[in-house]
Amino acid sequence: MNATPACAQAATQAEKDVLFRVVNRVAIVTLNRPAALNALSHAMVRELAVLLERVRTDDGIVALVLEGAGPKGFCAGGDVRAIYQLAREKAREGANGWQQFFIDEYRLDYALHTFAKPLVALLDGVTMGGGMGLGQAASLRVATSRTKIAMPETRIGLLPDVGATHFLAKMPVEMALYVGLTGAMLSGTDALHCGLADACVPGEWLDGYEAHLLAAQWSGDVHASLREVFVAPCHEANEGVLATLTPLVVRHFDRRLRVEQIVASLRADLEHDHSQAERAWLEATLEALTHYSPTMLEVTREALLRGRQMTLAECFRMELGVVGRAIEEGDFCEGVRAHLVDKDRKPRWAPATLVEVRTERVQHFLASPWRAEAHPLADLGE
Repeated sequence: MNATPACAQAATQAEKDVLFRVVNRVAIVTLNRPAALNALSHAMVRELAVLLERVRTDDGIVALVLEGAGPKGFCAGGDVRAIYQLAREKAREGANGWQQFFIDEYRLDYALHTFAKPLVALLDGVTMGGGMGLGQAASLRVATSRTKIAMPETRIGLLPDVGATHFLAKMPVEMALYVGLTGAMLSGTDALHCGLADACVPGEWLDGYEAHLLAAQWSGDVHASLREVFVAPCHEANEGVLATLTPLVVRHFDRRLRVEQIVASLRADLEHDHSQAERAWLEATLEALTHYSPTMLEVTREALLRGRQMTLAECFRMELGVVGRAIEEGDFCEGVRAHLVDKDRKPRWAPATLVEVRTERVQHFLASPWRAEAHPLADLGE
């Protein structure tokens, strides 16, 4: 059999949605759908799981780097349109059903969180939803001057999942509620401020990181050596916008307040004098909390508070149950239709307002559809 020419091999590799190579004993896994901001398909999730196991069992590999192709995004999240289409077709069960996508994604995220070798995530550009699920599992999370981080799920009738009820719990409760409920867009320095990044560097610094990787020595503390490769000497320590607005976040996102009460608090505060930046924040926050799915805002608030007392595995199990209810009997399909399919930006939420959301409905979403031993993620964390 004739060998495949090198140029043909390169072309085949370029067509793959996930690329893999090893540089100086460090595995580099690249999400390679730049036109879709590297959004995760089910096939990509499965491929990532295979590659992760390959890295785990290869004694010649000392660390793993996750990156996105192109300068615009690390990963914009899961392929929501594909999930929507499966939901419309009532294709929940089976290997290619929408439920299996979430099961496989959560298993991958859990494996990354518990990975024994140092893991670096380059959160360059857009990093949202499923991208955060991958990135927040890393032992070194590198944001950049181009980073745009968000968990915008409530906007489309879902909750911040992929472990968000766990990783947002590492933040002060008010900040966790603000980020999780509003889907606020955070810069690299904002992410550093609230604990969603370990470092922030100029975006162009990452363009040449492989040369630094080639020169690195792995004789001592591998994690410390990786930090030198990706962070020193150009760590950006400038204070982000979020740091200056933290007092407002703390004032309004009190854990004792239901979302309906947070809205009332924001409206009352707008009656007072504020700087331009403060007023803009109040208006944008109010806009989000009065236009996103009322049910999922209240469910998300409760899930974020519960997650603070749960293990990582318990959080994934809770999230899977909520996601299933949101897709089958909640606002997800309507949210995706309004914002991503028809794009009329006029979702018809049910119920339409926060005041109509009943406590019993919130508790229903958070009640597991499975008995403990029958949960699809029952073995997680064992």
